[in-house]
Amino acid sequence: MTRTAAKRAATGALTGLALGDALGFPTEFKDVPSILAAHGPWRERDLPRPAFVTDDTQMTLALGRALRTATARGPLGPGRLERPLREEFTDWYRSPENNRAPGHTCLRACHLLESPDRPWQDASQLHSKGCGANMRVAPVGLVPGLNDEERSGAAQLQAALTHGHPTALAASDLTAHAVRLLAEGAEPTGLVGLLRSHALENRTRYHERWLGDLWTRSQDPGPGHFVTRGWDECLAMLDRLQAAVRTVSPETDPCLAVGEGWTAEEALAAGLLCFLLFPDEPLTALRRAACTAGDSDSIACLAGAFAGAHLGADAWPATWTDHIEHRGELLALGALWDA
Repeated sequence: MTRTAAKRAATGALTGLALGDALGFPTEFKDVPSILAAHGPWRERDLPRPAFVTDDTQMTLALGRALRTATARGPLGPGRLERPLREEFTDWYRSPENNRAPGHTCLRACHLLESPDRPWQDASQLHSKGCGANMRVAPVGLVPGLNDEERSGAAQLQAALTHGHPTALAASDLTAHAVRLLAEGAEPTGLVGLLRSHALENRTRYHERWLGDLWTRSQDPGPGHFVTRGWDECLAMLDRLQAAVRTVSPETDPCLAVGEGWTAEEALAAGLLCFLLFPDEPLTALRRAACTAGDSDSIACLAGAFAGAHLGADAWPATWTDHIEHRGELLALGALWDA
């Protein structure tokens, strides 16, 4: 049995993501003083009851179902993934449950994806690098048996269906890579360095097999120039994150150091910072992430995915997990990938 399976990293990551989402749902769009006034000391917050999630978890499950469908048919590739992913995203768009403050970029792109004859590249919002691109990408880091090209390609494709900005692609790739590294036993202390190496190795690589001619919708002179813009922005954010890990007080809003998480690279950095401040205290990491001035639910769901991938399913107490919305489907996907 692998270390990943033994600790049930996939179950831990998916559960942690949903718990963080539910904890951050009531605090999104609020500043820290308002959160403290409404909910009390951040270290003492309990999970809301009922523990409703947002579009972050809904779209994570949509991606998870699409990956399950695609991998059941054979090796993962762009053609095999695009159709079920497009169907899952448009089903989410039409759902009456799509009323949890969904992002405008996701709504616009999914509306365009409803037209079956429209190439997905024409639906992609190239101006947007919003955190909707990577709040949902954790399943790509949890599916077993993918090689590096498949993992990066799938992470970028799922982002590009809605958010086509090169920074959204790079940040999604890095988020999935972080989840995989933690699930496989990487130490948190070395994680930022490993992510930096991944960014440098892929800085000029355009995944044409997965992205097709997406880059031609931009003003860039070539595909390499297109992707380099995104990786360079993420590398600069990783530098900020590295400095923050060394200097930020846990009692200070992490968003002051790395941004409020509305964009993909900021959400990655803020979620990682909350996790790295408390690598062995997963509930404290979620509580810190949910008490932030920025996109609290997305920051907390990423922090939960990182903590759950690192510590496994036993990181989360039953007093919390028994109440989370979509618990059955989260556990079913986790069990599939942990097996």
